Amino acid sequence: MRNLFAPSLVSDETGNWLRGDLLGLLTASELGIEALAIPVSCNTAVELSNKFKSVTRTKIGSPYVIAEFDSLANRYSTVAGFEANGGFLLASDLTINGKRLGALPTRDAVLPALMLLAASRNKKISELVDQLPQRFTWSDRVKDFPSEKSKQIINDALISPEQLLIKLGLVSVNCVSIDQTDGVRITLDCSDIFHLRPSGNAPELRCYAEANTEIKAKDYVEKILHKIITLN
Repeated sequence: MRNLFAPSLVSDETGNWLRGDLLGLLTASELGIEALAIPVSCNTAVELSNKFKSVTRTKIGSPYVIAEFDSLANRYSTVAGFEANGGFLLASDLTINGKRLGALPTRDAVLPALMLLAASRNKKISELVDQLPQRFTWSDRVKDFPSEKSKQIINDALISPEQLLIKLGLVSVNCVSIDQTDGVRITLDCSDIFHLRPSGNAPELRCYAEANTEIKAKDYVEKILHKIITLN
């Protein structure tokens, strides 16, 4: 089982690696960012933390994140973005401790590490993470999966999400909302989330999940992909 939510190159003091989107959240908070653009697959702890005035979700990929910067910059004084892989994109010039930090709207792995080190002077990194909303993500993919079949699954989900839940064996939950930003992202009435998305550059179907424990998120991905392989 391969987790597509790659950990960053930063760990807490006990050696636990931080997910890239959680690192991005902490970095943006430490920088005092007002508005964020992030891919739709990022952890909803970003919004639930209530640390930002605006969070815009985009299709997956840094070009889509960058494309939102101008619009956000017209309304907010400090703008940034990040991806689930840990890359951070700073869209605004900042002043930190009297020093200018210039905008760098391309994926930066150094700034998040530096800002987290600065934040850890007052609290342990593990404490900073524990103070965030406890939401966990997992993801994987089915390789050599026909693109037409992926598209059909997405279309079926949009037409009747409840029927898709039954086909996937998720019979004890209901769909409360659907996000079509990139593939189909379904929020369930238990607040868990799963997201199906055809790869843009390979015959693959990707599955992302979010839940209140990592074990549960991983379980969703494993069960859903197993069921999808058997669908006609």
